[in-house]
Amino acid sequence: MKKHYFYILIILSIISMNGQNVELVNQFGGRIDFTMIGNTLNTQENGLFAPCSINTESSTELELETTNNIIAAYLYWAGSGTGDFDVKLNGTDISATRRYDDIQESQNLSFFSAYAEVTELIQNNGNTTYTLSDLDLTDVIADYCPNGTNFAGWAILIIYENDSLPLNQINIYEGLQHVPDELNIELDQLNVIDNDGAKIGFLAWEGDAGISINESLRINGNLIGNPPLNPNNNAFNGTNSFTNESNLYNMDLDFYNIQNNIDIGDTDLNIQLTSSQDFVMINTVVTKLNSQLPDATIVIDEFEIENCNERETLLSFSVYNSNSTEVLPSNTPINIYINELLIATTFTSTSIQIDDFESFELNFVIPESELQEFTITTVVNENNDVLEIDSNNNTDFLVVNFPLPPVSVQPNNMETCNIGFGTGIFDLGAVYDTLSNSLDEDTELFFYPSEEDFLNNTNEINTAFEYTSLYNPQTIYIKTENTNTSCFSFTTFELTVYNCPPTIPDGFSPDGDSINDTFFIDGLYDIFIDFDLKIYNRYGNLVYEGNQQTQEWNGRLNNTKELVPTGVYFYVLYPNNIDYKTVQGRLYVSR
Repeated sequence: MKKHYFYILIILSIISMNGQNVELVNQFGGRIDFTMIGNTLNTQENGLFAPCSINTESSTELELETTNNIIAAYLYWAGSGTGDFDVKLNGTDISATRRYDDIQESQNLSFFSAYAEVTELIQNNGNTTYTLSDLDLTDVIADYCPNGTNFAGWAILIIYENDSLPLNQINIYEGLQHVPDELNIELDQLNVIDNDGAKIGFLAWEGDAGISINESLRINGNLIGNPPLNPNNNAFNGTNSFTNESNLYNMDLDFYNIQNNIDIGDTDLNIQLTSSQDFVMINTVVTKLNSQLPDATIVIDEFEIENCNERETLLSFSVYNSNSTEVLPSNTPINIYINELLIATTFTSTSIQIDDFESFELNFVIPESELQEFTITTVVNENNDVLEIDSNNNTDFLVVNFPLPPVSVQPNNMETCNIGFGTGIFDLGAVYDTLSNSLDEDTELFFYPSEEDFLNNTNEINTAFEYTSLYNPQTIYIKTENTNTSCFSFTTFELTVYNCPPTIPDGFSPDGDSINDTFFIDGLYDIFIDFDLKIYNRYGNLVYEGNQQTQEWNGRLNNTKELVPTGVYFYVLYPNNIDYKTVQGRLYVSR
């Protein structure tokens, strides 16, 4: 996940802006400082007697200490005319992402400046020669030479960090405003806690060393200068304070120490620039002030799977404000990602004091699209809504191999004889043994008599005993569960009963000894519930007629107490079932 060290306070997505006051666009916090490099494309200072020519490229060197780490770099270029917004930096094509323009009202002449971020390019190349090319204003400047306003140039503002630096706040202000005669710029959103080492930097265009009529630069009403490079009466004079050069024709890269011009507690700063003749345009102002800052960090404490199959989880994490010099304010945002997918945003509920923390618990469902292995990433203050010491330590992550449900083995359906009213006896233990042989040790099987019992985990079937089905057919649910993760899958199979042929005895002895006293046909009652049974003597006389609602024949004549004689009798059984025909036979009644 890409992390930005700096805090972007205002995102300027409108690429072209007119009449732009110099306003805050970026803020940085931490052990940081800034520098500027750049060069002019003018061959000499413009003026009435200067040649009307201009270069299309120029170069300069970047020479930072090796212990400095570049965290941001911004390219600016400017010149006469309505604009050339596509240039090259060390051969890399650069297009402006912000544009500014200004007009010299007395001559109705247009000027432009452009901006592009070049952080990655500068980080990759480091200390080297930088050449800006393809800034071609040769067809434009003819209209500007007569009044000495033909110019072009470029600069790179570089923010860098170093652990040896004090905690600083850097504000970057952009726009395009000009003098003569007087220009007032208000810089806001400052936080002056210590004015030691405070400085201000300017990127300005079209200043002339040879023009200093009533020219002054004041900070909070105080006249400032940096003589001999920048005299008090000629601040914008084609100089580079960072390199002590004075041949930066018609552009200025200057900084001033302002610790005696601001007070602790100040939140804004006034810049006043006057000139009775020189046409100077302020493009960029940078301030560096000592600051007290929080330092938000985040730690994942625990990740729990609460419902494996529903992918419901609980994430516990804590936000710290350790090694800081200021309170971390409430409502500092916290983002939670699964891989690159943002799944939750929350906020600190209270201000976190120095060296204190706040803990959180957050429930969320893992998207099925992100399974099986994924990374949970927690980020506090991701977009640097809160200016802090170090924005590179705002992330913690956890790689999760989310358990999948075990694979269920599909058993065969089972069937057995109807023992009455559509029920049967089944050996589910055999099914359990067969399926268990194909499972891991940490996987267990659970049998349930219905979907409702399976869903509610009720009425589990004990497969150690024979099971009597409840209805016909009956669906049995088998849960295959990992006992470590509680992840499970399920399958079903059918229990079916059918009517087996009844077993008809060849006789009985109704002698009152309670043994074989009735003509009992096994597999008939409660199974063939529509049956009809008739018994005849050898003369063809009906001696008994019975069905599901009558008692078994006890050897007595129909509806009497009289016992029939010992002998052979004949039965006719009508199952009244489409699968079975009428059965006839003989039986012997003995005493």
